[in-house]
Amino acid sequence: MIVLGLESSCDETAAALVDGDRRILADEILSQLDDHRPYGGIVPEIAARAHLDHMDGIVARALDRAGVGLAEIDGVAATGGPGLIGGVMVGMMTAKAIALAAGKPLVAVNHLEGHALTARLTDGLDFPYLLLLVSGGHCQLLIVEGVGRYVRLGTTIDDAVGEAFDKAAKLLGLGYPGGPEIERAAAAGDPARFDLPRPMKGRPGSDFSFSGLKTALRRARETLPAPGLNDTVRADLAAGFQAAVADALTDRTANAIDAFLDRHPPAAGEPRHLVVAGGVAANRFLRARLEALAAGRGLAFAAPPPRLCTDNGAMIAWAGLERLRLGLTDGLDFAPRPRWPLDAPKMAAPKVAVQ
Repeated sequence: MIVLGLESSCDETAAALVDGDRRILADEILSQLDDHRPYGGIVPEIAARAHLDHMDGIVARALDRAGVGLAEIDGVAATGGPGLIGGVMVGMMTAKAIALAAGKPLVAVNHLEGHALTARLTDGLDFPYLLLLVSGGHCQLLIVEGVGRYVRLGTTIDDAVGEAFDKAAKLLGLGYPGGPEIERAAAAGDPARFDLPRPMKGRPGSDFSFSGLKTALRRARETLPAPGLNDTVRADLAAGFQAAVADALTDRTANAIDAFLDRHPPAAGEPRHLVVAGGVAANRFLRARLEALAAGRGLAFAAPPPRLCTDNGAMIAWAGLERLRLGLTDGLDFAPRPRWPLDAPKMAAPKVAVQ
């Protein structure tokens, strides 16, 4: 089985082909970072136009790289949401056109499910496992029990962690995207110099909050004694912010591990996994902290390689392949949606009228 997957939910235009043996036959990604960097964030209209300009070419490159024709694929998958609706519409309409012209089934993939199932593509994991999904727009802890079967244990009550990294980087005069910039600056910093809070730490449950940490960073920046913000202070603030995020993530994830193991106690010789996915999972400092947490609680740790943590077509193709195996396909009347909770039934998700 070979599935073509398209991703266009944010600022990457991507297409990939994946087969049933977990091989990535092609994985083409066009980043729009240079287009959005002057604005310090994603501009939806610019993103949608870039997807429209480049999606056809990216699909052609992926097919050429894989040496596969449309007649040889078994299905077409595309992100149907959540995401910036203009970009989602471009990818979904392209997938519909290919499916109709080639006579292939269409699979509308929840973008979050793409991230959730990537560890099965890269590591061949069995269900169930605990997932920490951390990206620019999402921060959730979920039990992954099967394709389309998710139990949400916690989510952010304000900002996603990736968004918090972007805003922190802007406060410190660093570049965009903020996650890699904070990680680079923090490498030379002292995380103990500034007393920053650990939001929600010690509380029951697995919800997150990062707005208070952002505010504390801004106050620390505004109250610096002379000479103010220099490279050393910037590195120390970045290191303190990154350490606070790591403490918050590990604390909330520890609570989720308890809930996960209560629901799915491991049998003898049967490993349980903590999986970290999403763009923020590319941060090596956070990975190391979460891997240590998993080891201390007797869980195996898995995280996709950095290229497959950020948005990509391979994860959409794989999620589409998993759904296609189960006969879960969609009609050409599927309506893209800007919001689509992963733990909501697929058909119960609200539809967006397309003009």
